[in-house]
Amino acid sequence: MELEKHYTNRSGWLRAAVLGANDGILSTTSLAIGIAAASATRTPVVLAALAGLVAGAMSMAAGEYVSVSSQSDIETADLKREKKELDVMPDVELKELAKLYVKRGLDKDLAMQVATQLSEKDALAAHARDELGITEMSQPQPFVAALASAASFISGGLLPLFVALFAPLKSMVYAQYAFAIVFLAISAVIAAKAGGSSVGKAVVRICFWGTVAMAVTAGVGYLFGVKVS
Repeated sequence: MELEKHYTNRSGWLRAAVLGANDGILSTTSLAIGIAAASATRTPVVLAALAGLVAGAMSMAAGEYVSVSSQSDIETADLKREKKELDVMPDVELKELAKLYVKRGLDKDLAMQVATQLSEKDALAAHARDELGITEMSQPQPFVAALASAASFISGGLLPLFVALFAPLKSMVYAQYAFAIVFLAISAVIAAKAGGSSVGKAVVRICFWGTVAMAVTAGVGYLFGVKVS
């Protein structure tokens, strides 16, 4: 009998990778489409895609670094408070830990035994894990998160940049849209397979909202109707 596969442990990095890659595809493509709709030459489209790629990657990296750093600061502060409480009132903290185990289904005597043994080994680690939900695996790494976000955005944003460089100018808008939908669909399939979720639902969702985003951007370009030469 085979053990069931679980994918929850992949949710963190999978979400970041999918978000970054899809954002790179969609935002860079939308920008290129908007400029292509108002331009008679290739250069503005390529420059727009390149600028969007660089700016987007830097924005993703900076935003992720700040966000994860804030999370890290909060966790560090919580651990300091918990350590102080353990130093000042260890008996109260022991009972508090035992109550957590009672709520999870252990009887009072067994819960106290578990709390006592875990506290004797590493009280702070026990409280961090079971009271605060902080583990070594979940501890935030701002620099790593920033690099990962920038890399995933670039991996997605390079695709529409290549389309801007090589697609026929007269059909640039349609080429950008077609390739973006294909890229987004592939990204959705990979994410769904990695996460064990519905492939069809993931593809329909990203393609629908991607189409909406690109249509609005193209509409803005056509609305101004300025042909950049």
